[in-house]
Amino acid sequence: MSILTRRGFTLGALGSAGLMTAACGNGIGSRGPEQIDARVNTTVQYLYDNYPGTRTLSEKATGMLVMPLITEAGFGLGGGYGRGALQIDGRTVDYYSATKGSVGLQIGAQQFAHVLFFMTGNALSSFRRSSGWAAGADIEYVFKDTGENLRAETTTSISPVIAVVFGQAGLMAGASLEGMKYSRIIP
Repeated sequence: MSILTRRGFTLGALGSAGLMTAACGNGIGSRGPEQIDARVNTTVQYLYDNYPGTRTLSEKATGMLVMPLITEAGFGLGGGYGRGALQIDGRTVDYYSATKGSVGLQIGAQQFAHVLFFMTGNALSSFRRSSGWAAGADIEYVFKDTGENLRAETTTSISPVIAVVFGQAGLMAGASLEGMKYSRIIP
């Protein structure tokens, strides 16, 4: 008789999710930092062009993690993966991967982009010092409103981390960063 531990279950779920998302192929990772940087720069420009309030938000932030493409898939067990870069003062300082595993009533696949704005030096330092930072309850989420602009309170927010989620496409309901784990990588 074997006892399934929480750690064993999580590792198994992440492994299964990794196999499922590998089939989706988000196209990142084959050419290293140059390709990640190109995607990050394109994503930031798209963000500024389509959501002008984010430019002011980035000016107030101490740093921002740009994840140009996260691919998620699920059929009971689910997972997600993507790569991006941490920028401070508009320059890339580190590269990160984002992984997510989930279990539950789910079916489908989706892709989306997101940017984490670190609004305090402590939030940025905590992120950079961690060996694997997990998105949780301390993040304020901002989604596209029907008025084509992000909600106005994002520019006056006092949350330590603000997540802007955009560019969602696919057949899966919702895009949440909860449970997403970010790890520094060497592409």
